[in-house]
Amino acid sequence: MSRISRLDRSEVAADTAALYDKIFAVRGNVPNMFCVMAHRPEIFATMQAHFTAVLNSGTVPTKLKELIIVRTSQVNETPYCLASHTKLARKLGWTEDQLTHLADWPCRDDFTAAEKAALRLAETVTRNANDVSDEQFAELRTFYSEGEIVELLCAIGLFNYFNRFNNALMMEPTKPGEGGCDASVAEAATAR
Repeated sequence: MSRISRLDRSEVAADTAALYDKIFAVRGNVPNMFCVMAHRPEIFATMQAHFTAVLNSGTVPTKLKELIIVRTSQVNETPYCLASHTKLARKLGWTEDQLTHLADWPCRDDFTAAEKAALRLAETVTRNANDVSDEQFAELRTFYSEGEIVELLCAIGLFNYFNRFNNALMMEPTKPGEGGCDASVAEAATAR
């Protein structure tokens, strides 16, 4: 059980309920983290906009963003984020073998040099961002534009935030239709 309660759709203001509905329409659920974050609607709304921008805009493929999200969440040992993002990474084409052995990426030949550079960045930033070297940036620049490096760093930074938030709260992985705010959102969706 999370250390802070999840707010049901009936417990939030109309604008937050509308955001729940929007998330539910896209995902088929409202993640537990969002139901907890809704205790502070302004933070929840801006975080949701940031989350959407990081994952759904730019030129870095979503498939690669999900891979570095999974690796960031592995390094931070965050079951909550791993539960949903490993599943998403699989849907986007990463193999079970690649995901199961992702910690061994430097020794594997089924990741490209560009993917390895992104994974190295994810690990370095997650462990200690001050350790990102000029040499590492030179390597990144051989594969990615400056805008793409910003995208990678935003995904890594966002999920370091989410990982720490969820670990501190002992957040349970979201299970569609099981309590939380999903049931009330589903009811609202069917009532329309």
